[in-house]
Amino acid sequence: MDNILLIFLCLLIGLGLQRVAAFPKNGHLALNQFIIYVALPALALYYIPKISISTNLLYPLGIAWIGFILSFLFFFFIGKKLGWSRRLIGCLIITAGLGNTSFVGFPIIQALYGEEGLKTAIIVDQPGSFVVMATFGIITAAIFAKGKPSSKEILLKILLFPPFIAFVLAGAMNVLKYDFNDHLQTVFQKLGATVTPVALVSVGLQLKVEKRSQHWKFLRLGLLFKLMITPLFFFLFYKILLKGKGLDVDVSIMESAMAPMITGTILASNYGLKPKLSSMMVGIGIPLSFLTLIIWYFILNTF
Repeated sequence: MDNILLIFLCLLIGLGLQRVAAFPKNGHLALNQFIIYVALPALALYYIPKISISTNLLYPLGIAWIGFILSFLFFFFIGKKLGWSRRLIGCLIITAGLGNTSFVGFPIIQALYGEEGLKTAIIVDQPGSFVVMATFGIITAAIFAKGKPSSKEILLKILLFPPFIAFVLAGAMNVLKYDFNDHLQTVFQKLGATVTPVALVSVGLQLKVEKRSQHWKFLRLGLLFKLMITPLFFFLFYKILLKGKGLDVDVSIMESAMAPMITGTILASNYGLKPKLSSMMVGIGIPLSFLTLIIWYFILNTF
């Protein structure tokens, strides 16, 4: 409950700061840079060395990786057919392809499935959503932000992306079964904990809900894909086709139904991929997801 309250409070703070003359008009840019250069790397350095690698990772890992590919194919082909701009296509691929599997996902999964469910949710988030954001996400943002960058330019953007650097270091530590001392772990945990409140304030600063906005039709399609089509795909794939059963499968499908990822929105905004639309995807998607998650929980308990 605390996390849910924090979500709405931080969004309201961001909305309120829009009306504070003393607050810089582009203040969200500084907040975004703090998230990318400090908070996200800290999150990777805290969690990834602790992940246990096993075959149980396959179902939860597929949520992030397959989900993003599905989003890319869906919006790329629809966007090309309907003549959308590159920035619009890139925005929807990223915001509808990355789920809020941690800050919204963790408390909901823990409430519904307990500590065992939370273990699966962490796998969906850290080697899944987080790594997809730091690799496929940055590649997509670079490609759709401005024309067709060279392979060298894309590679450099990935290699120099702070969360990716932290992921590589943390991944090597995981393989070597090494972790930081307790003091550093506490520091990284506290820095990583700033991701969601700072990101949500940034989203609130950019969120402008205009009744006559041209973004509404794209917002509806983006949220329909993220909240209903994606979990439907995984329900049919995992439950019907693969005949998967058990907690890992149910938690994975519930995580696929989470609202758009907050940091994915920050990534899209940083690259100029329709910042207003990306903010609306989170600002409206999070409260709406609480309703759609009830539907998916009922479906999973019925079948």
